Amino acid sequence: MENILIRKATEADAEAIIKYLNIVGGESDNLLFGKNEFYMTVEEEQEFIKEFNGSLNSVMLLAKDNDAIVSVGSLSGFGRKRISHRGELAISVKKEYWNKGVGSAMLKELIQFGKEKAKLSVIQLTVKADNERAIHTYKKFGFKQIGYYEKFFLIDGKYFDACLMNLYLDQ
Repeated sequence: MENILIRKATEADAEAIIKYLNIVGGESDNLLFGKNEFYMTVEEEQEFIKEFNGSLNSVMLLAKDNDAIVSVGSLSGFGRKRISHRGELAISVKKEYWNKGVGSAMLKELIQFGKEKAKLSVIQLTVKADNERAIHTYKKFGFKQIGYYEKFFLIDGKYFDACLMNLYLDQ
């Protein structure tokens, strides 16, 4: 973790983010997409990052080891007034950086943003039900399992469930 820098993504990062996501998608079955299934163009990703950066209740962060992206995390606040107290969290970590504290450091930064900047009350996430390592980490940070999606993922013809988890920031 000593050389890892976590910072806000910029439009200039778009191409590197796409390359990273297309690699990390093939390293496990824990993400919503597989290898080379992240189809955004550089221009679309730039616009996506621009929208994130223009939002008061959303952020996209990168963890970099020197110049290489090793993790991407996002917290997406909802725009509709009735659910504007909620945000959706997503994190990916390059496999060679698993169990090195990168995911926990990213999670800490995203939660801090949710509390201090976005003023959220609830951070929600969806995680593959058999991803015990991630579920353990989320629970360590105070997330509570609130439900299941049956047959959420379809990978190589086989269904997998997902856990719904919430972190309540105002308790």
